[in-house]
Order: sequence, then C-alpha cells, then structure tokens
Amino acid sequence: MKKNVGVLFGGRSGEHEVSICSAASVILNIDRDKYDVTAIFIDKDGRWYVQNEINYVDDKDFGRILSYKKDGKWHLNHYENNGKLVLEDVLSGNQKVIDIVFPAVHGTFCEDGTLQGLLELAMVPYVGPDVIGSSVGMDKDVAKRLLRDGNIPIVPWKVYNAIEWETEKDLIIDEITNIIDFPCFIKPSSAGSSVGISKISDVESISAAMEEAFRWDFKVLVEKNIDAREIEFAVLGNNKPVVSIPGEIRPKHSFYSYEAKYLDKDGAELIVPAVLDEELKNEMSATALKAYKILCCSGMARIDFFLDKNSGQFYVNEINTLPGFTSVSMYPKLWSQTGLSYVELLDRLLELAIERQIRKKSLVCLKSSE
Repeated sequence: MKKNVGVLFGGRSGEHEVSICSAASVILNIDRDKYDVTAIFIDKDGRWYVQNEINYVDDKDFGRILSYKKDGKWHLNHYENNGKLVLEDVLSGNQKVIDIVFPAVHGTFCEDGTLQGLLELAMVPYVGPDVIGSSVGMDKDVAKRLLRDGNIPIVPWKVYNAIEWETEKDLIIDEITNIIDFPCFIKPSSAGSSVGISKISDVESISAAMEEAFRWDFKVLVEKNIDAREIEFAVLGNNKPVVSIPGEIRPKHSFYSYEAKYLDKDGAELIVPAVLDEELKNEMSATALKAYKILCCSGMARIDFFLDKNSGQFYVNEINTLPGFTSVSMYPKLWSQTGLSYVELLDRLLELAIERQIRKKSLVCLKSSE
C-alpha cells in the first residue's frame, strides 16, 4: 500500500514565496508509483489548509508555483496517533491522514525546530533534520560557536541583541567601525534566503542595516567581508551521511542577495562541479561532513563555504537544513551531477525520514508504572 506524503508549503516566514516554488518542484518529482501526495498550505498566520487538488500556476518571479485555497478550518493531532498525522476539517468533518511529512518550507517557524517539535510530538516521520539540528542550524550565532569549538574555520563575527542596540547604539557603531571594519555584512541571526541582510561600506549605513536586520530577529550578526568564492556541498544521510560534489555560486550583484537568488533571472551563475584543486576539494568535503555532524544534522543539509581568493583559506559560512528545492536550487543540482536524480533524491529523503523514526521508536520514553 502506498504511503501518503504530506508536502507542507508556505509558512510564517519571510521565505513564504520561495517555499511555494520549492513545493511545486517536490510534488512534480515525487515517485507516484510509491507515494500518494497531499499538498498542505500554511498561510502567513500559521493556519493549515489541506488542498483537495494540486494545481500549478506560472509566476513572473518564481516560475511554476503551487496554487492554493484557504478552505475549511483544519486541526491536527499533536500527540501520537499510530504514527500518523491526522488533519480534520471541523467544519465539514473531512479528514486527511498523512504517513510522512515533507516540509518544503523555509525560514522561521519552518526550519528552526518549531515545526519539527510539533511533528515529534505526533511521532510522525518527516524529512530533514530533527529539532536540535534544525534549531542549531537556523541560529547562525549558535552554529558558529559550535563550529568554532569543533576547530572548523569560520569568518570572524560579533553578535548583538535588540536591547543592546536600543541602549548602546553609539558603542556598537564604534565597535563595528573599529573592530569589524568595512565592508561588512549585517544579518539576522535566524533567517534564510538572505532575508534582512545588508552589505555596508561606511559608518553612515550601519543604523539602517541594523534596523532592517532587527525587523527579522532579536539577534543580529555583524561579519567581516571576505573577497571569496562561494562554494557549496550537499550532505545526505542520518548515521552514515555522504557528501556531493561541490558547486560554486557567482553572484552578479554585490552579494548573493534574495533578489539575486530568486527575482533576477541573471542574478547569479551556478557552476557544477566547482573547479577546485583535488586536495582542496577533498579537504572541504571532509569539513562539510564534520560540520554536518557537529551541528547534529540528519536527513539533509547544504553546507556553504567561503574560499578566500587571496589566501586560499576556506571558511564554513553557514548550514541550510531545509535548502531550496526550486528548479534553480543548488541542493538538487549538486546531487543530480553527483549521480542521484531529483526523483531518486526525494525517494532517499523519504526513506531516511522513516529510518530515523523507526530508530526513535525503539527508545524508551516513559518508565513503566508497574
């Protein structure tokens, strides 16, 4: 009997629109001989809507995306129910039973551990890292600290919270000017797709960039700019993860911004495989695998590097635990060029979700009262 895969899309996130595009690609490529598919839309207020049918529409920015309807008032179980996620429309009484969840969602409330926590409570298998891997990967500051302690090279950074910015603004501006120097990047600690990020080159730009970043998070990072190539590796697996060949992104904007990624069709050039010296490629690949393990990942992640054009030193920039799955996204492209097709990749991700859930069910959760 075929399992029903619930593909989540949308979400309470600045990456809402990207998700709708990712989900369209995922649903188009899931093997229908093995799985049934149900599309589940999450609106910007966090409400869930089961879609009675799957339809695609053309979008001027994102190409083919999913259409959606906000019909019904859907509730779902947050407790174990035979390993199923059951959604019920309390207005009509209709139910939809999901065997595996594929979160084709990105950003806050989607890949930061909150969604994963809900699915853990329901004991439902789901694609991607679990709660700890998701939350650590989403918080760039925490991830950097763990990587640093694991002797992984990272770019120097400073972190500030919203209260510090409100009460010590002049001190922070001086610190950025004198310690980090220009140009530098100012970014929310927990956001993806380059949302809220600014690259600044003078002291006059600091305040506006900090205010923009604080729109998206209560914690903001300031990072030194490096004249670097941007190299990415895809990682796949639970206990025995494997690494893809490397890819390179060459932005045609001042950096790989949200606009360059999604809105400007010529915003960046994606080169797969990246041209690297064999020894350097192997060293970066091993570091990607080490970073994946240090950050408690499972299922999948994309590890992004900076490779300094002058010194040749590489740095881990960040990890993406639910990377994009659009037609132009690097994660499926890397695996395709490594020898794993899009359809095979999705199949493997669903297998890994089930595998992890079986292992978790072998653990003792409650002490016997007898």
